[in-house]
Amino acid sequence: MNNQYCRIGAVKPITSGNSAIAILEHRYHRFLEKATNPSGIDARLSDFFEAKVKSLKKALESLV
Repeated sequence: MNNQYCRIGAVKPITSGNSAIAILEHRYHRFLEKATNPSGIDARLSDFFEAKVKSLKKALESLV
């Protein structure tokens, strides 16, 4: 059997295009939902989700 190598923690970049916009929109909506849902989330986690929403919104605006 041949040795197989994989990179642990390797990240594939999201390329530009329709699929990238769809992926970013999906992530944006999920983080927005998590940031506005007050069920059992502490303030620090809510702040983290809000920061992710802002960064994803900025990325979406740069693609459109």
